[in-house]
Amino acid sequence: MRWWKVLGLAGAAGVAATGVVIVQAERKRRAYTPEQVREQLHARLAERADQPPSAPALGNGAATPRISVPLLAIREQVGRVRRLLAGRRKQ
Repeated sequence: MRWWKVLGLAGAAGVAATGVVIVQAERKRRAYTPEQVREQLHARLAERADQPPSAPALGNGAATPRISVPLLAIREQVGRVRRLLAGRRKQ
């Protein structure tokens, strides 16, 4: 067998192995139910809410206030923007 054939087979085996790893990771990710994902996100949010706010300092030494907006309010805003943009595209 020539060296370029061996190199080609090794490359093909590497591509196949990478594909297998990606598929396994995707299956693990999709194994969560939406409720489980929601619970994990709420737990992370609760952890962040318990920590003191950390804001980057501005040039004058003042810190910007931390603003927390509920997720549903953000979703509503995104929906409004999408509807607005969809209306403009039709015109």
